[in-house]
Amino acid sequence: MSSATPHHAWDVHRLPSAEGKNFLVTGGNAGIGYFVAEQLAATGALVVLGSRDPARADAALASLRSRVPGARVRHLRLDVAALSSLKAAVDALDLGHLDAVVHNAGVALDDPPRRETVDGHEMMFGTNHLGHFALTRHLAHLLSAAPAGRVVTTGSFAARSERLDLDDLESTRDYRPKRTYGRSKLAQMSFGFALDRRLRAVGSTVLSVVAHPGGALDPLTPPRPPMTASTPGQRLRALPAGLLVQGKDAGAWPTVRAVLDPEVRGGELWGPRFFGLRGTPRREPVPAHMADPEVAARLWDASCALTGSDPHLGFSGDR
Repeated sequence: MSSATPHHAWDVHRLPSAEGKNFLVTGGNAGIGYFVAEQLAATGALVVLGSRDPARADAALASLRSRVPGARVRHLRLDVAALSSLKAAVDALDLGHLDAVVHNAGVALDDPPRRETVDGHEMMFGTNHLGHFALTRHLAHLLSAAPAGRVVTTGSFAARSERLDLDDLESTRDYRPKRTYGRSKLAQMSFGFALDRRLRAVGSTVLSVVAHPGGALDPLTPPRPPMTASTPGQRLRALPAGLLVQGKDAGAWPTVRAVLDPEVRGGELWGPRFFGLRGTPRREPVPAHMADPEVAARLWDASCALTGSDPHLGFSGDR
């Protein structure tokens, strides 16, 4: 940006109006996704919660409406782990354009057994990465129809210490839950950066941005019963951790800024200000292993093969 551009102060508690805009948040019924939806709803935008569980979505919608009077929110039945269901889900959006999709839904498995999606993909890689990769293709026409559409991918601090095994993306030979989770988030983030490079190459108006929440703990999160309600004892025990990490409401700030801030550019990484773990959102340097073009190209080709997606993903001009 030119040095003549005026400084733009961002206040996480005074977000700009987004009236007339449409946002989709996958996994918006719980955790960080819920707080992303709550903060976006306060801007006057239509916020669609993508969730596979109608009961949990209803609870989230009730909470949103109680916290944000006049909130324009609704639920979309969406299971990113079921690839064959994605087109019908997008058709059910019934929108003329989509200003941003937040790729937030995800799973983290602590139990040793390896699990698979209905399509036979390892659960974390299949949900966190492949599902969002395929969903992007189905949303391409709606994002391209917006004046300045955005794909915002929610990554994880856990991806920093991982490297992709391109010969074992689905952990069929060596499955360790924490490592597999970190690699699935690294795949998501690598996709987010690679997508923006491809969009810029064809002159698309759509941007792809990556954000991460840093360290975000439930006991440090404001209660939103029945979704989030830690006990007094849990909150008390978590207080020392608050020096280094934060609640999920604050963990949503980098993603919300990546959606709303007109000064955000494609290919950027946003996270918490202090050590990437807590604080207000700032732009971070992109780690080299997340933006490696050779790794990204091989991951892209593998993702197309595993999801049956066209390599161009259908964005305007991407032909």
